[in-house]
Amino acid sequence: MRNIVHRHLGKVVAGAAIAVAGTAVMVGITLPGTAGADDSGGAKGSAGGQTSQVAGQQGSADVQPGVVEEAPDEGEKGTGRDPLTDDETERVERIALNRQLRLSSEDVEGETGPQRIGVDLAEPAEDELDDPNAPRRAEVRFYDYKDDTLVTRTVNLDTGKVERTDTQHGVQPPISRDEMTEAAQLLIGDPLGAGLRADYKDATGKALTSPGQLILNSMVYRAIPGVPAVLADCGTHRCVRLFPKVTNGPWIDSRDVIIDLSARKVGKVG
Repeated sequence: MRNIVHRHLGKVVAGAAIAVAGTAVMVGITLPGTAGADDSGGAKGSAGGQTSQVAGQQGSADVQPGVVEEAPDEGEKGTGRDPLTDDETERVERIALNRQLRLSSEDVEGETGPQRIGVDLAEPAEDELDDPNAPRRAEVRFYDYKDDTLVTRTVNLDTGKVERTDTQHGVQPPISRDEMTEAAQLLIGDPLGAGLRADYKDATGKALTSPGQLILNSMVYRAIPGVPAVLADCGTHRCVRLFPKVTNGPWIDSRDVIIDLSARKVGKVG
């Protein structure tokens, strides 16, 4: 029922075997046995590819095909507790990323400017909970790899002003898609990625050279007592454990390899 190919670091784990081994409980995600295993070019994200199809129903030969209506225009501005629109998200990112932050910080690739982590609708202030006209606010999160800080800026969507800036050390939000991609690139190019490369070759017959050949899940990794020195700063540094999946194929178990994105180093645990 479970077929694992043991090779150096990685083990190709078919379907849900990795979840059975306890990984899904540990990371709080579900690594499906069939979801994504028959992906055919669907959109890829941090939870893998997903494909949506509208199936026709059986009936008489003269039944006309169904018509799928387009979603209504989202508009440029939401109201109340409506989710942020695309326009609002783009606007608050521009407002939050001022010149000073852009020039003084670095992203996951070491380029100028902080790493975008995410944008969410902010909770209303306590005295605004029952106010239907309370201003809409958004929280924009950036990670500055230059000094390992999480920068959260609260933007008032009505006034277009930054009302608050919080800077925190040692706080590690979920890994973004760009960070997962960079972590995979570092692992593929590292000697400790030999098992991953070998298992990919076994599964596909092709060489693994790019993160684009994988569907990626991830979790933040924090150091525990006894870890190798190369990973001792994880928690202060931004470190990631990857759960890669061959596109249209099996999961590859690389749980014992950790990528320190801050130091751009790869280490192995347990």
